[in-house]
Amino acid sequence: MRKRFGIDIDGTVTCPSALVPFINKGFGLNITLQDVKEYDLTKVVKVPEETFSKWFIENEPVIYEQSPLAEGAEIILNKWKKEHELFFISARGSHLLENTKKWFSKKGLSYNHIELIGSHDKVATAKRHQVDIFLEDKHDNAVMIHEECDIPVLLFNTPYNQDPIPKGVVRVNNWFEANNWVKNWIG
Repeated sequence: MRKRFGIDIDGTVTCPSALVPFINKGFGLNITLQDVKEYDLTKVVKVPEETFSKWFIENEPVIYEQSPLAEGAEIILNKWKKEHELFFISARGSHLLENTKKWFSKKGLSYNHIELIGSHDKVATAKRHQVDIFLEDKHDNAVMIHEECDIPVLLFNTPYNQDPIPKGVVRVNNWFEANNWVKNWIG
């Protein structure tokens, strides 16, 4: 049965540790993904929010161009593309759409739609596109999308999203686990 998937990009399709080397270089640190216990990166970098924001905006295009794929993402997404509709919904700003499309092309990923909403509030976009399931790495997004849209959400397990989850939000450790869960869900 053909489904419409809502899929986050950063930390879900891209490797969750993609930002770490850029942060280390930009701030003279030596952290790993395991050190990132919160989504708010200023807690790890220990600089004012304005300083981090300025750095991130300046480096964002290069970070996105060089982000590696999460393990298994290419295989599973290209498999799903043949069977379902893939709607990528990201908090990236819309000014990065061409940059994002180039990255998808370079990585060999197909899509039905990419929407860069410039905000972490993905509920309205998920509802507007009538997605049947969502894949996400940000804990509060996963919970809100599940609760507001009444759809299953697969939460990609990372050190920064360890708060408890409600039934209907399912932790997966990788794309292969996500694929197995989807197979069982579809039946």
